[in-house]
Amino acid sequence: MASLVELVEYCQNLLKPSQFSDYCPNGLQIDAGNPEVSSLAVGVTACQALIDTAADWGADLLLVHHGFFWKGEPSPLVGVKGRRMTTLIRRGISLMAYHLPLDAHSEVGNNRQLGERFGIADASPLPEGDGLLWYGTLLQPESAHRVASRIASALNREPLHIPGGRREIQRIGWCSGAAQSYIEQAAAAGLDGFISGEISEHTVHLARELDIHYYAAGHHATEQFGVQALGERLRDRFGVRYRFIDVPNPV
Repeated sequence: MASLVELVEYCQNLLKPSQFSDYCPNGLQIDAGNPEVSSLAVGVTACQALIDTAADWGADLLLVHHGFFWKGEPSPLVGVKGRRMTTLIRRGISLMAYHLPLDAHSEVGNNRQLGERFGIADASPLPEGDGLLWYGTLLQPESAHRVASRIASALNREPLHIPGGRREIQRIGWCSGAAQSYIEQAAAAGLDGFISGEISEHTVHLARELDIHYYAAGHHATEQFGVQALGERLRDRFGVRYRFIDVPNPV
């Protein structure tokens, strides 16, 4: 068991959210009034299904990548948002969320974790970028089809591949989630391929015209590993009971 204050302080020091200009607050978003944490549930998005499962399991704290209070959304706590928050407070579950800091972190971040699962040993952030676009080198050039199989094996789902010419792939970049806009930066860096979670209509044309292979691997699928890595670290450090709860999402 650990105090909620200790857990939050550790995550703040580890992830350094003040260094990011984000679309939501990072850190403790809801304090349900329980100062002690014995059970930590982890998931990608604070949807009702995740909250209900965490409550039934007996969680004191829920750690997610996608929490609440996004810029531009309505403020009233009604409807879906109201029901989610009501469940958390009534069941005594505090909510902690980390967005961009959990994409970028050099050890537990989504992009670091993706690099490991893709089998890229030299994975690192692109020097010219903002720390969110990562890249690395395959041991030898691979066909676009072989890279798609590598992604599918790592994420347990087939990516959507937009061919960018006929060349093989050796230098490849990636950024988890809705990061399709990085495709131009990836191409400018001379990468042969680029992976993100989502795809937009214009991404197809950019991939073809920039001569770079593009893979849309799933927003949820590419952002499921950071919260697990952070949750496991908290489990080991603070001795809390831990569970990752997956709520499948095809997007």
